[in-house]
Amino acid sequence: MRQSSYCYEYPRPAVTADCIIFGFDAGTLKVLLIERGIEPFKGHWAIPGGFLRENESADDCAKRELFEETGLENVFMEQLFSFTEPGRDPRGHVITVAYYALVSLMEYELKAGDDARNAAWFPIDQLPALAFDHDRILSFALNRLRGKIRYQPIGFELLPERFTLPDLQALYEAILQVKIDRRNFRRKINQTGLLIDHNESVTGVPHRGARYYSFDKAKYEQLAQRGFNFEI
Repeated sequence: MRQSSYCYEYPRPAVTADCIIFGFDAGTLKVLLIERGIEPFKGHWAIPGGFLRENESADDCAKRELFEETGLENVFMEQLFSFTEPGRDPRGHVITVAYYALVSLMEYELKAGDDARNAAWFPIDQLPALAFDHDRILSFALNRLRGKIRYQPIGFELLPERFTLPDLQALYEAILQVKIDRRNFRRKINQTGLLIDHNESVTGVPHRGARYYSFDKAKYEQLAQRGFNFEI
């Protein structure tokens, strides 16, 4: 197919893809930040991301930057929102397509690279000052996560493959910032029919250990095609 020879005399803002990565550990919701190694905001903490290359989609850019700056790949990721306001970047008019990702901290090795001096997990309530308008983007992502976890089982992405019901309840409480009735929560979770009971309990604890479960993703996908309603 012949390429168009038209030349448009319009400004061309730069475009970046940024990714808010959430993790969960010891009852605490965390977010992954990188310490910038270049200006602007050199030495400040920021959301991982970078500029789109020629002929690169925003999705591909987000995945590439995530791997180059943190070493993470093949994680759950969804597009969040586009931030287009002029003045949000001192280098000029930069449009950001934001994503959010969910990872199990036990299953991925973190490393810093590219233009990041360091990469680290921060509790969501103990964040440093962030570069650019990344505090606003992070707040937007957190609200999306809190809304979506109520009607889609995306929270399982934050847990290891095998988990206990107390682990799962702690995850929901950390994200939603509310105390949840134990019996009511277990009743709702069990009614979904999406947990695989491994018939094995946690060992090495002074009390009766909680049982291990895993999420039946294949069953959920089959049910979702028929209009299954997951709600906690």
